[in-house]
Amino acid sequence: MKLSPKLPMAALAALAVIAVVALAAGWLWLRQPPLPEGLIQANGRIEGDHYAVAGKIPGKVAELLAREGDNVTQGQVLLRLDDAQTRARVDQARQAAAAMEAQLKAAQTALAVSRKEVPLVVQTAEATVVLARSQLATARASEEQAGRDASRFSRLVETGTVDRRRYEQMELAWQVARNQMISAQKEVERGEKQLAQARLGWERIQAKVDEVAAVAAQLKQGQAALAEAQSVQDDLTLRAPAAGVITQRLVDVGEVAAAGAPLFDIVNLDRLYLKVYVPENEIGKVRLGLPARIYTDAFPNEPLSATVRYIAARAEFTPKEVQTPDERVKLVYAVKLYLDANTQHRATPGLPADAVIRWKEDAPWARPRW
Repeated sequence: MKLSPKLPMAALAALAVIAVVALAAGWLWLRQPPLPEGLIQANGRIEGDHYAVAGKIPGKVAELLAREGDNVTQGQVLLRLDDAQTRARVDQARQAAAAMEAQLKAAQTALAVSRKEVPLVVQTAEATVVLARSQLATARASEEQAGRDASRFSRLVETGTVDRRRYEQMELAWQVARNQMISAQKEVERGEKQLAQARLGWERIQAKVDEVAAVAAQLKQGQAALAEAQSVQDDLTLRAPAAGVITQRLVDVGEVAAAGAPLFDIVNLDRLYLKVYVPENEIGKVRLGLPARIYTDAFPNEPLSATVRYIAARAEFTPKEVQTPDERVKLVYAVKLYLDANTQHRATPGLPADAVIRWKEDAPWARPRW
């Protein structure tokens, strides 16, 4: 009995149809449902704010206190440059400032003493002059009276009314009064001279005031020079500008670091963000301040909360390192999702991650579905 050659062909066709149906059913079964309306998914790599640590002045590395991978806190010492020369300048400036400070204290003390003594000296001289002038007035009055008496007795002697001895006594009294007046005049002149000298003390006080001001100005200059030298010495100690992890160390002990040359690169682990690219047809849904969730392979069941903080103003072609070749021709917008918190610093720069951005408040959260 001969078999019909058409039977195998029919069987093969039936098997092919069954296979296609099975593949379609499997694809429909395995295919993940799309994201709920109100969510946008994207992926990228976690990045962070970088801080380049560089020295303001050149110097030889004397001590290295941090290396790649170290977690550092803000203000932590990373490196010290050789400070032998600057330390000598600081000591010299400190000694000069101390000497000027001592000179200023001495000038201030002398000024204080003068301000106490000069008024007393002036008051004493003024009182002496007043007394001398009073005595001069008395002596002048006595001299004038004695002169008049002597003149009167001179006329009486000529008329024979009084004897000559009485006249000679009046003449002698007049001479004594004149000598006393002359002495009183000299005392007044001496007192006025002393008063003038005492009043010069006010000028000396002003000179001392000017001296104090000049020394104080010199002291400020010395203190400024000390502060400048101290600042240069402080600049030889490099500290971390922010807390984070050291990703690069570009110098070693014994090397000479140039001024402004980067020596460390630090990433702030508390300011990490996921940079993603949103297609042009969906960027209109994204706004600053929208919430997002970031998923990483290391912690797939513990998404990190994030917020949209940056949206590029211009579109660009998808970067070559992202997506497939056919996706690279699409226009996309760069979006940065900043982590609200990085508990225990679980997220690190360079870590790939997926993200879901919620642009509708009532949309339920869901994991990314690629």
